[in-house]
Amino acid sequence: MIQLPDEFREKMKELLGEGYDSFIESYDKERVQGLRVNPLKISRDKFQKICPFELKKIPWAAEGYYYQAAQRPGKHPFHEAGLYYIQEPSAMAVVELLDPQPGEKILDLCAAPGGKTTHIAGRLQEKGFLLSNEIHPARARILSQNVERMGIGNGVVSNEDSKSLSLRFPGFFDRIVVDAPCSGEGMFRKDEAARLEWTPGHVNACAVRQEELLSNAAVMLKPGGTMVYSTCTFSPEENEQVIESFLLSHPGFSIKDMGERPGLYPGRRSWSKSGLADLEKTFRIWPDKSEGEGHYLAVLKKDGDEISEKKQTVPEYTRDKSVLGGLEEFLKDFLADPAPLLLRKEYILFGDQLYLIPPEMMDFKGMKVIRPGLHMGTVKKNRFEPSHAFAHFLKKEEVNRFIDLPADGEEIIKYLKGETLPEETALSGDNKKGWVLVNAGGYSIGFAKLAGGILKNHYPKGLRWM
Repeated sequence: MIQLPDEFREKMKELLGEGYDSFIESYDKERVQGLRVNPLKISRDKFQKICPFELKKIPWAAEGYYYQAAQRPGKHPFHEAGLYYIQEPSAMAVVELLDPQPGEKILDLCAAPGGKTTHIAGRLQEKGFLLSNEIHPARARILSQNVERMGIGNGVVSNEDSKSLSLRFPGFFDRIVVDAPCSGEGMFRKDEAARLEWTPGHVNACAVRQEELLSNAAVMLKPGGTMVYSTCTFSPEENEQVIESFLLSHPGFSIKDMGERPGLYPGRRSWSKSGLADLEKTFRIWPDKSEGEGHYLAVLKKDGDEISEKKQTVPEYTRDKSVLGGLEEFLKDFLADPAPLLLRKEYILFGDQLYLIPPEMMDFKGMKVIRPGLHMGTVKKNRFEPSHAFAHFLKKEEVNRFIDLPADGEEIIKYLKGETLPEETALSGDNKKGWVLVNAGGYSIGFAKLAGGILKNHYPKGLRWM
């Protein structure tokens, strides 16, 4: 039996009454595991046909599936190719309720490690703009790595506090996710650190921070926009009472009625201070009632019609012919149709690193940015070397040279370990020297370079399998 804090037990017994026994018994059950298909790489139908794991549909997430823990999908080449993201099933409900649409501008305010961000990006289908922010630098770097692996080309990763962002992006976003840092009670079954850190004082401190995050996010939402607030905790102080307090101090917002959703249960108006009836339109996921960990979700709507945006200052794009000449030469040689990228103008150089910025991104001078867009590669003495992120962004149908290694074979494992690929490896396309896109079972996973009949491995050293 998991050792739960005594004060937490007493609190939940008082809150749940007759439902307490069923709730507490859920801690004796094994937690469920989930993965979410990445539509930027593969469709759900295709994934089900090639997936080597036994899957079961998650009822509240279109791209989500349960899997058996013993199958270890994180150790499969398809994971490295970004075909799916391993995510706690309840957390997938957040973006389902957000319902992002292609072409919109979206903010994921507390984005690490990247579950919501990668879910949003899949729904945007490279149309629109996604800003993924994380205040903690180490977690922001992990977020950036997941953005890279999933092949996202229209996203920016920042490392800012919510107040600074609100001053820079007022009324800018169509939709916002505030997956707020919380006391983590919903994760007690899998996270010992959350159990050890829990105190009533920690719960109250989290609530104060959550209200601040929501207030700053509200500034950045367009009139008529949608915002989803979520936590992975049970405490009413961090859930119904935070939403109640926010609505009282922000009369231009209301709770959006999303109707009934499978596996999601109504919030409790009785757990608020004023008994606000609309709190029953918010959602809870209970581990004894649904196959997922504890979660709370509220969908908020900002009143008003969309307004015309003020003209934004754009970044200083690179116009150096020598730099872009190297890129142009590479694109014409490597891509079957280089025109879409050749026609883009939003290239910037950070040191010797070349990025393609989403056109909706305003000037980020003075802003802490981890990933300013799609990392195209490195410029070395007017020579262009493509990045690992660019490999994930591409598909084999788009390039002139690729190798397709079986996802269950020895060669792909050797590649992931950084070994040189054998000379007899079958190449598709022309066999002249140059860059080659490496694929696992048909899906891009990295680069190799052909020279003198040898394919040199360019899988990043920091990602190589041991």
